[in-house]
Amino acid sequence: MSGRNVAAPRSSLRSAPARAAGKFSCALARQIVFAMLRRTSHGTLTIIEPGRRHTFGAPAAAGPAVVATVHDKRFYRAVLRGSLGVSKAYAEQWFDCDDLPELARLAALNMPTIDRWRRVVQPLIAAPQTLLGWPRRNTRRRSLRHVAAHYDIGNDLFSLMLDETMMYSCAFFEQPTASLHEAQLTKLDRICRKLALGPGDHVLEIGTGWGGFAIHAASNYGCRVTTTTISAEQCQLASERVAAAGLENRVSVLLKDYRDIEGTFDKLVSIEMIEAVGWQYFDTFFERCAALLRLDGAMLLQAITIDERAYRVEKAKRSFANTHVFPGGCLPSLGVIASSVARVTDLRQVQLEDMTAHYVRTLRCWRENFLAQLDRVRSLGYDRHFERRWELYLAYCEGGFGGGRIADVQLLLAKPGYDGAAPS
Repeated sequence: MSGRNVAAPRSSLRSAPARAAGKFSCALARQIVFAMLRRTSHGTLTIIEPGRRHTFGAPAAAGPAVVATVHDKRFYRAVLRGSLGVSKAYAEQWFDCDDLPELARLAALNMPTIDRWRRVVQPLIAAPQTLLGWPRRNTRRRSLRHVAAHYDIGNDLFSLMLDETMMYSCAFFEQPTASLHEAQLTKLDRICRKLALGPGDHVLEIGTGWGGFAIHAASNYGCRVTTTTISAEQCQLASERVAAAGLENRVSVLLKDYRDIEGTFDKLVSIEMIEAVGWQYFDTFFERCAALLRLDGAMLLQAITIDERAYRVEKAKRSFANTHVFPGGCLPSLGVIASSVARVTDLRQVQLEDMTAHYVRTLRCWRENFLAQLDRVRSLGYDRHFERRWELYLAYCEGGFGGGRIADVQLLLAKPGYDGAAPS
């Protein structure tokens, strides 16, 4: 999601026939989009064009009421390409919206209707999807590129958006008045308590982030933590933060793929890292996690999941999220996780907690932080395309959680010898 070297438009170089064909295709795309929007059953969308106003959905219908202003008719052709096209249209300023998160929530609420048709044709496209997805499989080498494309775009950028813990995952707002920082500390404490961490534990964390969990667990619960990432930027900053906290004797930061970790650990933590594993490697991930745990060990997985009915049609599809934000990413469903765990491990589920509502607020905080510091963002060298795409990404996720299409859960899994009771 580079913020530099944006090419100048070349529309002036197009021939008259090409421009005429472009206008015709935009007009046809507009008719198709309007036909689709007439099926809106949750909420209302008002589209404003020069001198025209169109409203879709019933005014009394439950759901968000959103207004989008179209500045360029190429917007309609872009919409037909799904989220990839919408992201381009927003980056190019072909449209604006009075409330981007609500637009995303509106889309999420109405997607099940489209999904039903997509599931009908899924058997016809399953094989081509698999073949096309092969070059994007998250091999060790390709995973390095995919992770770097998101997490190595700049620690300074993330520091503008996140709180002091630098946790880039769902917080837990125990109190309505809690700040983002307080909510992240609460989330970390809940993870530590669910695993009953103590000074005798050696914990493996798969997905370091910027060291927030490792530092919190080691300093507040006295355990040893080995944490691993394949992001060079994250590894460097996490190591610096561990050193600044005086925890080098209790926290080891590795720059290593989870598939190459060796040893045996008492507990294992993975906080919103599974989304980067790739759908072809879910079995590999869980098999490796189970193999790294002692017979009486336990694992806490925090994961973003997708609605079970949408997983099959989304897993191999190219989207805004897995192309421009998290290359190679794929959200598992709870069913896929359960099936994989049962198929390749000896782990059992001890507890499942849904945190979805907390992610809506977490993302709102991140987006507000980002938008409040746009001058700093620009001073770091990110251009307007990046700025608008990043804003859309945060709003897109907020609306997805708010509309129930995606969720966030904490899942406690245990080995056969685990004797801990399910935490309350």
